[in-house]
Amino acid sequence: MQYDKTMIEEPRGAQAGVSRVTILIVADDPLMQRVLKRTFCDQDYSVTICGEARAGLGAFRTAQPEAVILDLMLPDINGRELCKVMKSEQPGIPLIVVSAVNEVDNKVLLLKLGADDYVIKPFSPRELIARVERALKRPQRAVTTIPYLQG
Repeated sequence: MQYDKTMIEEPRGAQAGVSRVTILIVADDPLMQRVLKRTFCDQDYSVTICGEARAGLGAFRTAQPEAVILDLMLPDINGRELCKVMKSEQPGIPLIVVSAVNEVDNKVLLLKLGADDYVIKPFSPRELIARVERALKRPQRAVTTIPYLQG
């Protein structure tokens, strides 16, 4: 199996014609891909997996996921940059960072770039599901510009 290409997985027992919530996972580690795929498919989510940032951005633009799980350490583009681009294009789509980087400055930076949540590896799959479900239930707010904060 090649992990640098986009993979689309349907949940077990998925019925033809039934619309499922799609989660886009952008992570290059094959083990992390399998864990996240199983975690979300077991909860009846449809999953699109990309092993590189460029493929993830393409899937983000075409697959129109309801939420994104983003690993920061990617081989082609920094995850911070990908977060920034995704949130600038679709600010209402929840984006949850999953990273082994546990530094407060990094967490704060990603939250300022638009990440809706930041989960530290190793993590509990149940906790990640709960965070995604909470993010999906939040009303999508319109982005407003505050003049005095513009650079």
